[in-house]
Amino acid sequence: MVEGSDSTKKAQTQWTPFSEKTKYFEPSTREFMINYRVENLELLVEELKKEGVTIVDTIETYDYGKFVHILDAEGNKVELWEPKD
Repeated sequence: MVEGSDSTKKAQTQWTPFSEKTKYFEPSTREFMINYRVENLELLVEELKKEGVTIVDTIETYDYGKFVHILDAEGNKVELWEPKD
């Protein structure tokens, strides 16, 4: 698997276990969360709002990228990440 259009850059899959008592996945009742890499997070969030998608929190910015959480149609919490590449 490669990352983006650069075929020399390998992509990653990451599993991060959480305590079974974590509240990080709330308001979802699932024991997991999927994280998607996206481009232009601000624009994407505006488009998702127009489509009626539940935005759980506000965009947070860190030195490694921007994050926000949404709920999918089944109520699962999904993390959207715009990496700072």
